[in-house]
Amino acid sequence: MTTPINPNAVEGAGSILSTVAGPSDANPPSSLGVSNPVADRLLDKIPSEQELAADRPYNATKASEYGEASRTPTEGEHFKPSTHAATGSTASEIIANDKVGDGNPPKGENPTVDPLDRVRVDPAKRVLTTNQGIPVADNQNSLKAGLRGPTLLEDFILREKIMHFDHERIPERVVHARGSAAHGYFEAYDNFSNLTRAIPFSKKGKRTPVFVRFSTVAGERGSTDTARDVRGFAVKFYTEEGNWDLVGNNIPVFFIQDPMKFPDLVHAAKPEPHHAMPQAATAHDTFWDFASLSPEIAHMLMWVMSDRAIPRSYRTMQGFGVHTFRLVNAQGESRFVKFHWTPKQGTHSLVWDEAVRISGADPDFHRRDLWESIEAGNFPEYELGLQIFTEEQAASFPFDILDATKIVPEELVPLTPVGKLVLDRNPDNFFAETEQVAFCTSHVVPGIDFTNDPLLQGRNFSYQDTQLTRLGGPNFHEIPINSPIVQIQNNQRDGFHRQAINRGRVNYEPNSLGGGCPFQAGKMGFTSFPERMPSEDKVRGKPELFAEHYGQARLFWQSQTPAEQNHIVNAFRFELTRVQTPAVRQRMLALLANINETLVSRVAEGLGLEVPAPLPRASEAPVPAYPDSPALSILSRPGETGIKGRRVALLVGNGVDGKSVGKLYASLLKAGAVPRLVGNMLGKVASVDGDKLDIEISVEAGPSVMYDGVIVPDGAASAEALGRNALVIEFLREQYRHGKPILVYGAGSTLLSKAMLPQALPDGAADPGQILGDPANLEAALDGFATALAGHRVYARETDPPAV
Repeated sequence: MTTPINPNAVEGAGSILSTVAGPSDANPPSSLGVSNPVADRLLDKIPSEQELAADRPYNATKASEYGEASRTPTEGEHFKPSTHAATGSTASEIIANDKVGDGNPPKGENPTVDPLDRVRVDPAKRVLTTNQGIPVADNQNSLKAGLRGPTLLEDFILREKIMHFDHERIPERVVHARGSAAHGYFEAYDNFSNLTRAIPFSKKGKRTPVFVRFSTVAGERGSTDTARDVRGFAVKFYTEEGNWDLVGNNIPVFFIQDPMKFPDLVHAAKPEPHHAMPQAATAHDTFWDFASLSPEIAHMLMWVMSDRAIPRSYRTMQGFGVHTFRLVNAQGESRFVKFHWTPKQGTHSLVWDEAVRISGADPDFHRRDLWESIEAGNFPEYELGLQIFTEEQAASFPFDILDATKIVPEELVPLTPVGKLVLDRNPDNFFAETEQVAFCTSHVVPGIDFTNDPLLQGRNFSYQDTQLTRLGGPNFHEIPINSPIVQIQNNQRDGFHRQAINRGRVNYEPNSLGGGCPFQAGKMGFTSFPERMPSEDKVRGKPELFAEHYGQARLFWQSQTPAEQNHIVNAFRFELTRVQTPAVRQRMLALLANINETLVSRVAEGLGLEVPAPLPRASEAPVPAYPDSPALSILSRPGETGIKGRRVALLVGNGVDGKSVGKLYASLLKAGAVPRLVGNMLGKVASVDGDKLDIEISVEAGPSVMYDGVIVPDGAASAEALGRNALVIEFLREQYRHGKPILVYGAGSTLLSKAMLPQALPDGAADPGQILGDPANLEAALDGFATALAGHRVYARETDPPAV
């Protein structure tokens, strides 16, 4: 890490990069440490906003609302901002793509009231499409299992057409209600048309606009970001052949195998219906009652009780398509595929105590982190990797690739990197974009197709259907965030909230009065892969391999590091401790007994129970034995972007070494971190040389859990003043307890003693996360701190129960 030439130029930059708190009164910085177009605009935007607000010290028109003066309407006060950026929603609005526009936001205009020509639609010379802009190859026939076979549920073109018709005369988010989103793009690494005709993969360097929504599953819109839960990772690709929605999660498997059980799962996980508690939590009887009677959930429970269910941020969270899909190329050749998103920042999580405390300190923790990172020009990036395999390979696996409770281990089928996802623009309006965006697994483009995964087939119906109620009717595709970037041309006209004004008298096909338009696309349109269907009876049931529930749960457990295993045990202990019904606890222990003897023994000990006999298995076939999969441990995914975006607190009080604070602050900024000066309360503190420093946030408004690491600079008087505040002492103790790096210089070390922090790890080894720096050589210690900060956490400090 190198120090910028002028550390004074960046004083207060952390407050520009943050969305909470700031100095009492300070001049704005002239640099944010690193220059990029969005950060430069942010540097212009925030001071201009503050100047604009200061232009109106009081409401001068208020007096005109009363008495005789009120008889004559008064023109409202208005002020001209010094820059157009001041009145924008985001600094990232200057980013352009085919979906969001040219990066030149309107000035004093409302284009939604432009002449109606902007929404007039004419189908002349256009092919027939779905409402997602996907060309329709055949508008005469539904998809069947053979020419005389039953119509298939997966025919999304038929379902959209019929459901639109069904709701044209009928008035009128249960899960994933809590979400945050961003615009961006997907860029292909190469031409992968040998694998798929899907246009995002058609050319090296090709960029496709995207809108990505992250979410929690169980909680309501106002619930906390850091609940233990599955996270949604949904990507809408705005392609030249219509919209493709890759509706994924941050966990690659699911709780159930058949869509018939989805309402039961959600009902069980939601607050209990008699008293509506608890919110956004599974630590209650109904969920664990359902789980203990549904052994297919075993693998998913291992993931949800692991650190995967409490990610550090959306920027450090993997994503998965969950199901097995098909890739189909222009020659009609098909391969199976699983989709993986891997964050460039690394895969990192919170610890449970930290997650709970964040819920109280900042329930918008993940939303704020995503917004602040993009506004600073520190764009989150993810790599898309594909697991590609043939039907012959799939037949050799010891599991069924149509079973959504199973993964394909990366050691069995390695990932093929095909492109990167970059999120570079925040939404302008949360409701219009983040809340109204509609994702549906059935929104696919030519080159992407479904498999017979029953859960996927059910989601294909459910996701489309739920939008009809949630967004007011069958025209939800006309909401701007949902509309494709290509022409929509079909014969659907009516229904609630219709926006398009269609010319002409024709709303059917075939027709002659409209010149046959819009006409079906033929082979250039979407065609389903002609999978050969076996001749079998109609039946309600599951394939035999679906009955194996424990092999991959064992695989996940044995692939975790000891620290991660400890967290899984503690999570089960916490959740089952909150269960009131003894029989449910016993049943869950019996299920865990089929996974691992150490796991069930430790959980049982934590509950004060004996280990019961294993739950009877649904199949007598041997449980497959898998070799360890290091890829399943988050510690195997440290990332490659260092300390970018990491939040660092510098604890300062009167008498601090101000010069070293300035150098440390500037160095952190230049490395991409976000430093904040944290003190007892807002105001100015006098450094040892008499200069004044502006506190950016108080320790009560910005507690320990808001930061990834802490620095205590030199200064005896500062350490003395800070040491008298119990909140500061608790700040340091929490930083230690949560495994975060701590850097102290000179007299700052007295605070560690006051906090009674052990200088060594529980096993006696040196603590790599506690760094004592020489005030005369700031950079050497700061480099070590940066290394520890990039590593995220010192898990070796942990004891059960906590010693600090």
